[in-house]
Amino acid sequence: MNDGRTVNKKHPQISVIMGIFNCSDTLSDAIDSILNQSYSDWELIMCDDGSVDGTWQAANQYKADYPDKIILIQNEKNRGLNYTLNRCLKMARGEYIARMDGDDRCPADRFAKEIEVLNREPDIAIVSTDMGYFDDHGVWGNMSHATYPESMDFLKGTPFCHAPCMVRKSAYDAVGGYSDEKKLLRVEDYHLWIKMYKAGFRGKNIHQQLYFMRDDRNAYGRRKFKFRLNEAYVKALAVRELKLPLWGYMYAIRPILTGLLPAKIYDCFHKRNLKG
Repeated sequence: MNDGRTVNKKHPQISVIMGIFNCSDTLSDAIDSILNQSYSDWELIMCDDGSVDGTWQAANQYKADYPDKIILIQNEKNRGLNYTLNRCLKMARGEYIARMDGDDRCPADRFAKEIEVLNREPDIAIVSTDMGYFDDHGVWGNMSHATYPESMDFLKGTPFCHAPCMVRKSAYDAVGGYSDEKKLLRVEDYHLWIKMYKAGFRGKNIHQQLYFMRDDRNAYGRRKFKFRLNEAYVKALAVRELKLPLWGYMYAIRPILTGLLPAKIYDCFHKRNLKG
């Protein structure tokens, strides 16, 4: 494993953690989004998860250009996002942890608006935002959640968009970061929020599109069935861990039933939920 730590005397206020995998064509957009933030007291920690394209080389060039801002490490093989983000967390020195993915974008005021909430509302540990979906033709959808999610909101699914989030590091530390299990792949964030809410932490969603996820319009419909099983498992955990009503277990069946729907029918329902 490659350890690319660069030591700075002053700890940044924000540590941005980014798992990167085979995203050489889009990585510059993501990193430039961080470099262009109006709030500049941050470090970027990238972990390459066994890429086989030019991702490592592209990331290494940015590290060479910004040695005081960027830390780059590498897994010896592909290990999945849970493991990869935990490696980034171990190196993070900031009071706040922000997420970013290697093929997405965010506007220049994202960090400033998120950190404003955390500074103004000390009882809030998790901040996320509305998330736009875009492809080569532009922004085509939007994901939004309740402003102040309550435990019952976990029945519907994850109450925060993961990629746009900024979280107090103390909350990550209190729950031991992401749970590194194969049955939590693609739902690692959902499980993380369950752990944090069980521990007494709470969050807020900003209703502005402060993050844009690169996603073609049919990608979600191609989600593998095993990941729908993972979602069902975590929904059942939410009922148990957050002491929700027993009838909440019915919601755990929904991801499985969704996976059995014909693709065209599912795609219609999914797009209706993404308010453009």
